[in-house]
Amino acid sequence: MKKRCDWAGRDPLYVKYHDEEWGVPVYDDQVLFEFLILEGMQAGLSWSTILKKRRNFRQAFDEFDPRKIAQYDRNKSNKLLQNPGIIRNRLKIEAAVQNARSYLTVEQEFGSFSQYIWQFVNHKPLINSWISLKEIPAKTAISDDMSKDLKKKGFKFVGSTICYAFMQAVGMVNDHVVDCFRYRDLS
Repeated sequence: MKKRCDWAGRDPLYVKYHDEEWGVPVYDDQVLFEFLILEGMQAGLSWSTILKKRRNFRQAFDEFDPRKIAQYDRNKSNKLLQNPGIIRNRLKIEAAVQNARSYLTVEQEFGSFSQYIWQFVNHKPLINSWISLKEIPAKTAISDDMSKDLKKKGFKFVGSTICYAFMQAVGMVNDHVVDCFRYRDLS
């Protein structure tokens, strides 16, 4: 039996996410944008809630195409608030629209969102060596810097804890514990 990070538990959806996605370096702009939006949507909720609604989010938010989302108006936002398949929180939905607009500005300035976001770790994943989940921080100086810079660029729902969870999800840091089979795969 494979040894996994304890947080993966036994839920097949969580195990699949742990085994196939979490901590794998992502450089695709649209996938990075998706994770940034989903991490913001997750604030105050469990990640399993987001995973269960992920397909619905993709449909409701035009496959996380920032060009389309940046064009959303009040009518579209109101329609999203009526969608039971997603998180129906006005502030989070408005943040997603604002983040799409800010994303486009960053993309224009840096050439790609990936180029911008990966600069915080010098364009290569940070490899940690945690023995237990208790050691893993909720935020770091790097996520603090990322959060401040994203906010300065107009992004919303990008506090340091959200930024660190984003960094973990998209493989900017390898926070699998050392005895997890994915740790070795991603180091």
